[in-house]
Amino acid sequence: MKVMVLGGDGFCGWPTALKLVNRGHDVMIVDNFSRRGIDMELNSNSLTRIADINSRIDSANMLIGPIDYRFIDIAEQYDEFKMLVQQWQPGTIVHFAEQRAAPYSMISQKERRYTVDNNINVTHNVLNAIVDVDPNIHLVHLGTMGVYGYSKDFGDIPEGYLNVKVNSTEKDVDILYPTNPGSVYHMTKSMDQLLFQFYNKNWKLKITDLHQGIVWGTETEETKMDPDLVNRFDYDGIYGTVLNRFISQAAVDVPLTIYGTGGQKRAFIHIEDTANCVSLAAENPPTNTDKVRIFNQVSEVRTVKELAEIISKQYGGSIAYHENPRKELPANDLAVSNEGLRSLGFEPILLNVSLIDDVKFIAEKLKSNLNKSNVMTSPKW
Repeated sequence: MKVMVLGGDGFCGWPTALKLVNRGHDVMIVDNFSRRGIDMELNSNSLTRIADINSRIDSANMLIGPIDYRFIDIAEQYDEFKMLVQQWQPGTIVHFAEQRAAPYSMISQKERRYTVDNNINVTHNVLNAIVDVDPNIHLVHLGTMGVYGYSKDFGDIPEGYLNVKVNSTEKDVDILYPTNPGSVYHMTKSMDQLLFQFYNKNWKLKITDLHQGIVWGTETEETKMDPDLVNRFDYDGIYGTVLNRFISQAAVDVPLTIYGTGGQKRAFIHIEDTANCVSLAAENPPTNTDKVRIFNQVSEVRTVKELAEIISKQYGGSIAYHENPRKELPANDLAVSNEGLRSLGFEPILLNVSLIDDVKFIAEKLKSNLNKSNVMTSPKW
């Protein structure tokens, strides 16, 4: 299968592109490398060394299989993107090409506007290109669990749709689970859902929307093969995910930072599972008569405090509590269904000490690359 991976140079996109190649697919990456530019903008860096894209591609072609890339800003260059889709004729498009950090989207009006302009325009342009070129192309989109919010008003979180009874007709109907975004980033992912529903209804597009939990870890089977294939390791308070940030803080003897009480319960997934789940979704498309298929891409649910205590107990270090910049409950309950991906063969990697040790080893080995001032960075909501 020919798979076009949008945003394939990023934290989730790069290991997924390699996984797809390793599973026998032809892969084309499309990226504008904006994430590399944001590092310079924030005066931040990946803890790991990220090879330039040509070195990455050369190494992947030599060690894994056929992969190529094109530089296109999909939000701004619709005609160029559409032409590439026409020429390359992918069977599946995997869409990671959105600004992915909630904290970044809340820094100031500049970042809020960029997040909306980029994320919504990219998604809309991709949908239009599929309609114009080939409505049989399967779109696999990486969404977020954050579109649901963290309330249990409707019980356990199902996969995208909520079955409700209409009092006036006494009929049962499935509606999109009510969104409750906590940031501008999450708001754009909520808006993506409406675009998918509209284009699916009007043009019968095949769409899979993966509502992913918080990613931890950094390496996969493929990224370990060569130094030029290594994935990003973000540790800062803007792009660093919570567990990776805790491990980095422990490596340089900085107190583990909890915002609020730590009672916030979140869904988590290892980066290896991200790549595997996207591959499973791409390899098992819905039909043109199906509604938008929504899977919850999660492995397990834990509280932030629980994660900090695991790291503190295993590696030492204190825990420091700070005012929570987010407008959210001090604690919440969360239960999530992930039966859709499990039905395709997904077997989650659960948090364990050996896997944490792997991440800690990287953080210890490369801690001289870590800028302590960036570990604590977090905008006010």
